[in-house]
Amino acid sequence: MLLEAVLGVGSELELRSTLQHLVETATQLTGARYGALGVVDPERRTVTELYTSGLSEEQRGRIGRLPDGHTGLVGVLVQEARSVRLDDAAADPRSAGVPEGHPETNAFLGVPIRVHTEVFGNLYLTEKREGPFTEEDHSLLRVLASQAGIAIGNARLYETARQRERWIEGAAAVTTALLAGEPAENALMTVAERARLLADASAGVVLQPTEEGGMEIVAASTTDDPGDLVGTTIAPGSPVLVQLLGGEPVFIEDSSTDPRMTTHVRSRFGPSMMLPLQSGGKLIGTLALPRRRGGRPYTAVDRLLAAQFASQAALALVLADAQHNRERLAVYEDRDRIARDLHDLVVQRLFATEMMLESTRRRAGESSDENALLGRAVDELDSTIQEVRTTIFALQQPPADAPTSFRGRVLRETGGAAALLGFQPSVHFSGAVDTLADESSADRLLGALRGALAAAHRRPGVRAVTVEVTAGEAGLRLHVEDDGTPPTTLDWP
Repeated sequence: MLLEAVLGVGSELELRSTLQHLVETATQLTGARYGALGVVDPERRTVTELYTSGLSEEQRGRIGRLPDGHTGLVGVLVQEARSVRLDDAAADPRSAGVPEGHPETNAFLGVPIRVHTEVFGNLYLTEKREGPFTEEDHSLLRVLASQAGIAIGNARLYETARQRERWIEGAAAVTTALLAGEPAENALMTVAERARLLADASAGVVLQPTEEGGMEIVAASTTDDPGDLVGTTIAPGSPVLVQLLGGEPVFIEDSSTDPRMTTHVRSRFGPSMMLPLQSGGKLIGTLALPRRRGGRPYTAVDRLLAAQFASQAALALVLADAQHNRERLAVYEDRDRIARDLHDLVVQRLFATEMMLESTRRRAGESSDENALLGRAVDELDSTIQEVRTTIFALQQPPADAPTSFRGRVLRETGGAAALLGFQPSVHFSGAVDTLADESSADRLLGALRGALAAAHRRPGVRAVTVEVTAGEAGLRLHVEDDGTPPTTLDWP
């Protein structure tokens, strides 16, 4: 039976299956009614996972919390890492802290499981079906625990390799997605989403430094509504913030009780990792991966792999930002070239043609029909020159930046109205509008323009809107006209 048990335990490669098989094998081998295997955190000396045999789901639910690893017979094995065999556990003074709903415990046998020199966990058996546990049971269980240590070591190596492979694939996928040219908001969301899935976390959030010296959540991925997470800030001077701004990772056992956590959402979470996103000494932000309250704590391997992922993601974000800047620079250079060509070639030729037509009109005489046609042609050319100059000015503005000049603000208003109107309004500027537009008059004119464009949108049948902004001795003037039936005009002031 022992040989079969050892071979059975060693046949598994998946760690959880190995542990469950081990506790079931131990109960069968010794004839115990109940068995448990507690996984021990070597740093905190606490029980982090519990695998059972002989207990129904209802009984597990009544027992509730995991043993704390510091009290009772479980605490003896965790803290002292030595075997314990008792005929009547209830009578032993070390037996304390047994939760309500726990099955009756008389005969007790517990042995530690070592992986190499480290205590991985402990096997607990209670209530042998036929009398107390014997020394033979004790010897069998020690042999099984010894062989199980080898199997668990192999399973841990296998699981760590698979886990490392998943994190590497995740980091590669994030890098590929970011370098594909996603917008900045989508890039941060990609990092948060992928990290949450890899870490089996309740949420994945990215925080960035604020002007006030704090940090704000700018992207959040969670199974619930992330609305109350985005915008949450960590106040300047917070202890956890000091570590993050210094480029140090922060590992938290329970976010809801840790005094370093000060946000209003901390009560929802338990174990958490907060990893700086930095590259080349520059802090881009922080990746936080909290789990639910009562969730499994992060292991040393989890922390290492997540930290490596954060470093790779930060580098990808920097490269993606640099690539985006290069693409924007290429666009700016193209726009500048087009603007120069329009100004140097098209406008000059149009202006020369206008002058030729004006000269011809004067020679043709005042009353001829040809004179009227030439006059209209000159007016059309003058209007076209104004349109081209407006286009040149728009090309010289950075496409993603808010305009600072008055011309730019007018063009932004008309450009925004184009989405509602279904067409682009025609805009003409006359005079030094940027020089003569003070803040007060500019705001009033823009308000009037906004109202006129909204009115044109509400009127049926409007297919064209002309906007003229003039600067003269009397100040700024606005003229808006549409082609509705009848046409509607606005003159301001």
